[in-house]
Amino acid sequence: MLSRMINLLPAHPATRALVFSTLAGSTSRGLFITISVIFFTRSVGLSAGQVGLGLTIAAVVGLLAGVPAGHLADRVGPRRVMVAFGLARAALMLGYLAVQGFTGFVLVAAGVQLLEAGFGAANGALIAGSIPAEDRVRTRAMLRAVTNVGWGVGALFAGVALKYDTRPAYVAVLVLCAGLATLASSLVLRVPKVAPQARRASGPALIVLRDRPYLALAALNGVLCIHYGMLNVAVPLWVVERTDAPTWVVAMLGLLNATVVVLFQIRASRGTATAEGAAVAQRTSGLLLLGACLLYSLAAGQTAWVATVALVAAALVHVLGELRQAAGSWGISFDLAPDHAQGQYQGMYGTGFALAGVVAPALLATVVVGWGWPGWLLFGLVFAASGAAVPATVRWARRTRTQVAAPEPALA
Repeated sequence: MLSRMINLLPAHPATRALVFSTLAGSTSRGLFITISVIFFTRSVGLSAGQVGLGLTIAAVVGLLAGVPAGHLADRVGPRRVMVAFGLARAALMLGYLAVQGFTGFVLVAAGVQLLEAGFGAANGALIAGSIPAEDRVRTRAMLRAVTNVGWGVGALFAGVALKYDTRPAYVAVLVLCAGLATLASSLVLRVPKVAPQARRASGPALIVLRDRPYLALAALNGVLCIHYGMLNVAVPLWVVERTDAPTWVVAMLGLLNATVVVLFQIRASRGTATAEGAAVAQRTSGLLLLGACLLYSLAAGQTAWVATVALVAAALVHVLGELRQAAGSWGISFDLAPDHAQGQYQGMYGTGFALAGVVAPALLATVVVGWGWPGWLLFGLVFAASGAAVPATVRWARRTRTQVAAPEPALA
């Protein structure tokens, strides 16, 4: 399946390297995510609360890295930044093996998250600089499908370590994670070099911070991205605490989501290469997510099989909304970013996604699981309203593009 997906892309020099780099990196991440909590609690000796707090602190620190790292990618070249940050992250992952307490754990986790955010911002700039504009969204769709394959492979192999449940097994997995992350960074060197942007003679360095319509679009996308927490946090808690559906349904819904993303993300990205087409996709996504929320809420108070059917139907509508939200986010982020500042713009857009990941777990657990169907309805309406606001905000952004055009470069 992977080779078939690769052949779907135009034969640009960058695509195959990006695909295999993404596969190695996402496999590393799938391995780490699957074992991390158990490793930190059983082998390191941290409490579940300490692990959760530490990862939250690390995620907040990561929010600070996207725009500056993206700006650095613009100035010195995205490939150089991506490789440097990726190799540093791989090395720092081995620092988890030396962690003996909460403080050390937070320091290593924050460092890894900081480098990961910078890596992602540079990745967006590298795609923008090495892939023709008409193929960027399709490329991102391909990479997202490959990412889901890597997560699945990583989770599968992590199961071996979980079966043995010993420190040597976890150490082996962490070393493998670092090795795969190193491979992912090294493969980036096969992407053609993107020339750095010249230093500008005047004006602010971080122009994205003054681009109000783009900031608004990043915020709207961040609101829509809360839906990722639905599948990872709200739905499992909802199934266990509020429905009579069997608990194994949670795993089935996750598998269903990953499979649909792998098979249909590229197709779902059609028509989203321009910001206007992407805005329509995000508006559609908001409506689909509203429908998914309503279907999830219907699972409460039903018999086991009726609840299961409702949950499966909700998950299908949910993943359709996810496909369109993701495709729309790429089209907007690339099309409305000036070529001379793609790094900092990709970093800012990614910050909205990262912020959603920080606030979603606690917010969804409190509102959805705590309130029941009114909580689902509230989030559904928020998704629909956010998606509906995107087209008008894109029109606003389009009218202001001349204000973010490249200034004159500094004289030598």
